[in-house]
Amino acid sequence: MELERALARVSYLLTRVRRHDRAMTKCGIKIDRASVPLLRLLADAPEPMRLGELAVRLDVEAPHVSRQIQRLEKAGFVERVPDPDDRRAQRVSPTADGRRAVDSIRDVMREWMREALSEWSSEDLKALAVLNHRMVDAFLDHAEQAGDLGPRSPLAFVRDRRS
Repeated sequence: MELERALARVSYLLTRVRRHDRAMTKCGIKIDRASVPLLRLLADAPEPMRLGELAVRLDVEAPHVSRQIQRLEKAGFVERVPDPDDRRAQRVSPTADGRRAVDSIRDVMREWMREALSEWSSEDLKALAVLNHRMVDAFLDHAEQAGDLGPRSPLAFVRDRRS
């Protein structure tokens, strides 16, 4: 019960509008909260992705992804490129500005964590990271066994690489 309570508190803190707005101000970036996971996924992808694949990986409807891509494209964070496998289709990739935006967002979030945990010992921080990776991997295993994650879910790619 306490673990669930702690996770709910962390989730709440990390997903607040004020946190997002402060992070974007600090980064000097104008991007809505819903677009951040999409831009992160594109920045981490080894190659440009189709809109449908993005929708599947984010577990959202295709029109939602289309709207977000239009916003990101208008802001100069992504670009559409021809699909080499289908001339009728397009793929999306982050621009250099989009990659810089993701790096900036990650830097700000890491700084926030460093500040919040500044009084923790390096041993405690290492133990926290190890246990969090272990927990997330166990959650992923359980979700996959229950059929809650598709094989193309972005979570399928975020396993702790050290295990």
